[in-house]
Amino acid sequence: MRFTLSPEQRDFAASINDLLADADTPAVIHAWTRGKPESGLRLWRQLADLGVMGLAVPEEHSGLGASAVDLTVAVEVLGRHAVPGPVVESIAALPVLLADSGDARWLPGLASGESVGTLAWPPHVPYAVDADVADVRLCVSEGMLREFVPVDSLSSVDASRRLSAVDFGSVIGPAQTRCAWSYGVLACAAQSLGAGRRLLDMSVDYAKQRSQYGNPIGGYQAVKHLLADAVTQLELARPLLYGAAISLDAGSDTAVRDVSAARVACADAAYLAARTALQVHGAIGYTAEHDLSLWLTKVRALQSAWGTQAWHRGQVLAALMAERRAA
Repeated sequence: MRFTLSPEQRDFAASINDLLADADTPAVIHAWTRGKPESGLRLWRQLADLGVMGLAVPEEHSGLGASAVDLTVAVEVLGRHAVPGPVVESIAALPVLLADSGDARWLPGLASGESVGTLAWPPHVPYAVDADVADVRLCVSEGMLREFVPVDSLSSVDASRRLSAVDFGSVIGPAQTRCAWSYGVLACAAQSLGAGRRLLDMSVDYAKQRSQYGNPIGGYQAVKHLLADAVTQLELARPLLYGAAISLDAGSDTAVRDVSAARVACADAAYLAARTALQVHGAIGYTAEHDLSLWLTKVRALQSAWGTQAWHRGQVLAALMAERRAA
């Protein structure tokens, strides 16, 4: 099957990229990390004006009711700019979970950017991201959708991701989870791929500027090979990501498997891009003062978000074995 983004999807991605390129996201991230989310919340509302926050919200609840492919396009760009906040939870998983579970009270606020949502989903999402900023705080436990109270703040390798343990609150009702889980995993994969691509671009730019022995380091074969390996992994992961989005849109029986496969490929590719970025940048890449660290830590934190790599590999293997037995 041949697939390419439509002109409208490319224009949508470009408009998000233009907004974020002008927003000085490193400064926004640093402020968010210091507990000053005002500039980040303004950025979220600007993204909402473009329709980003309402992509997964049904039209009857003031959203766009867009496809999984459209959502993937947007979240990949958000990952490229390391936008802080509960991106996966508020933009992807929560709207689908609420719509499928029949509780629409928070959906218009999420779509407009006036509300920010976060979600815990033990055991694979045991902690809530940025619960101190979110005003919609929900969790899934034993098949039930509940509200929660954040307790016991925890640190993350990504300082902009503030984690909280959750104290289960009142039960809202039964949770219809299958589709929402897949949307969360898909968005996490898209965010990782976008961050990995940004790390590669930063490494290429640095390799053109940094000179050693009188020549740019990008001219040396060893550096070329590092960058080539990273771009190959990223480009091979991208078709899996969009293939999984197409499977979700089609309601395919293989959607869960496809989403896990995309998650593994995107996270692995982003991690390789992060390692390559550190090697190309050298000692300066290890410093917290360099903007590179914002993407390095984001990629590292996303490695275990929404299920570990090992768990998703197990999901793919189990699905393939089941298909083989059924054949």
